[in-house]
Amino acid sequence: MKAAYIEKHGLLGEIKVGDLEPPICKPHEVLVKTAYSALNHLDIFVTAGWPGLKLEFPHILGSDGCGKILEIGSAVQDASVQIGDMITINPGTSCGTCPTCLAGEHNFCKQYSIKGEFFKGTFAEQFTIPAVNILKIPHGFPLNEAAAAPLSYLTAWRMLTTKARVKSGDYVFIQGGSGGVSICALQIAKYFGATVISSTSSEEKAGILKKLGADHVVNYVENPDYPNTVFKDLTQRKGIDIVVDSVGPATFPNSIKMLNSGGRLVTCGATTGPISKINLNAVFWKQLEILGSTMSNQQEFRDVMKLVFEGKLKPVISKEFALSETQEAENYLDSGNHFGKIVLRP
Repeated sequence: MKAAYIEKHGLLGEIKVGDLEPPICKPHEVLVKTAYSALNHLDIFVTAGWPGLKLEFPHILGSDGCGKILEIGSAVQDASVQIGDMITINPGTSCGTCPTCLAGEHNFCKQYSIKGEFFKGTFAEQFTIPAVNILKIPHGFPLNEAAAAPLSYLTAWRMLTTKARVKSGDYVFIQGGSGGVSICALQIAKYFGATVISSTSSEEKAGILKKLGADHVVNYVENPDYPNTVFKDLTQRKGIDIVVDSVGPATFPNSIKMLNSGGRLVTCGATTGPISKINLNAVFWKQLEILGSTMSNQQEFRDVMKLVFEGKLKPVISKEFALSETQEAENYLDSGNHFGKIVLRP
């Protein structure tokens, strides 16, 4: 089968597309014929590698994907799972049997991993996934959106609902508003009745964010002192209740500065690096909460995908590439010129 893979860590030029052996369906899994896959920054991080990441090469990239079930493992007991079903996936996998999994907190499992991270991913003509991680796609729902939605929406959903406890009337600030998780966070915050302020780097992107529902957009390139603008002009000196920040050290100081007393900063990643300075005086004086969030549990995944399938949340597709163009697609993601999700078709 055709697949996009790496044979060693390095720059994005290490990504190759060629023929590999198709995956073997294990007893608890289903085998899927890929309809679409979707890119995430995790692809870039896995390609580069990090201390402790030990992969079996060649390693197939890709966390998000959807397609048709070709085979069902012998241990799958869910009678509703049928060969030929069109499904999308929760990319987060866990053991399913430990106390945290049985308590419904699958993303706290010690064996928790994301598809394409430690195990072979979805950038291929076929992939396998545990049957508990699949969700049927309603008839007629766009398959590119079904592939693009899960990782970003489930991440943003847990960040805002479970961790930051968003509610109607909150001021929510979203750093780097044109990224996949950020767009999902914008839609989710508006769904709950919050006032949303996003940051971005161009007027073109600002216009799109406003069309998606952002109440205000600040251009951090033209206005590097945007925290003061947010505080004085956009929140009438109230400050921000919740900041969604997956950018990291480039934005963390400003995120903390904008928060009001009792405010919450929630983060799911750090695209500009893992180490950031924090003004501890602001943290304790304003009694701030700094909340980490990774992916979601199975129930959160199903809750947010229900809203996606009902059309209450709408995936935004930036660009579509062929599987043979995976390296080009990843370079496009890395450039930051995209707006929304990037998808691959086999």
